Amino acid sequence: MAAKLPIVRTTGELRSTVQRWRGRGLTVALVPTMGSLHDGHVSLVQLARKRAKRTVVSIFVNPTQFGPNEDFSAYPRDEQGDWLKLAGARTDLVYMPAVSEIYPDDFSTRVEVIGLTSGLEGASRPRHFAGVTTVVTKLFLQCLPDIAIFGEKDYQQLLVIRQLVKDLDMPIEVLGGPTMREPDGLAMSSRNAYLDPAARALAPRFHAVLDEVSRDLSQGRPVHEATYLGRDWLEGAGIKVDYLEVRDAANLTPVTEHVTAPSRVLGAVYLGHIRLIDNVAVEPIPGR
Repeated sequence: MAAKLPIVRTTGELRSTVQRWRGRGLTVALVPTMGSLHDGHVSLVQLARKRAKRTVVSIFVNPTQFGPNEDFSAYPRDEQGDWLKLAGARTDLVYMPAVSEIYPDDFSTRVEVIGLTSGLEGASRPRHFAGVTTVVTKLFLQCLPDIAIFGEKDYQQLLVIRQLVKDLDMPIEVLGGPTMREPDGLAMSSRNAYLDPAARALAPRFHAVLDEVSRDLSQGRPVHEATYLGRDWLEGAGIKVDYLEVRDAANLTPVTEHVTAPSRVLGAVYLGHIRLIDNVAVEPIPGR
């Protein structure tokens, strides 16, 4: 099986393999991940395989997108388990670079997208998006894919990457994969492994409230009322709210009155010290 799913750890090895594929006229999709893979990641691989002839999955826990008090050192890592999942999903190549391969000692460049990164996750995690856009730019240049796949659970990130590609004239199509959920509605996330039994039992309430807010908005409730109720329901259940906002689905402009165009309810919460994010779509009222 190892011969069917090789692992490469250097830019040179990655480029050499991709170059051979391109010499045969094959298209390439890249699925960037930080590992600790679950069925949500596998669904992105499946989407990639439908859209391109060859699929590369990168696994790199990126230190520059973690804040000083965040969980970089404790972030779950499972190289063997990840490899087995990707082999089962019929991935063509796994790219697992060391930190020194991405950020050598003399590395001194940062790539940033402004505007889209100023609120939501950008407000709560000030270093986060500069780390994301820098590492994604490097991965894109190392792999040179035709298509890149990102999950819609990180909806703001998806739009930020699309803006990055547009602004820098990268010939890459950025696709979003639907959020995969557990049977009780909790969005699949590597950080779910941190939840203790009590927090895990409470966590599905997060998505349930986002759904409730979305329904209220679609039925005409003003944004300030719907989000106030949503925060109240979450806090009442013992879930600490970081943010709960309604944004335009195309450009993340805040929606302040009623939903009149496709929008998203986006939220971040804490269950104990574990932070989770999620979002759901909101469709406007017909005729409004």
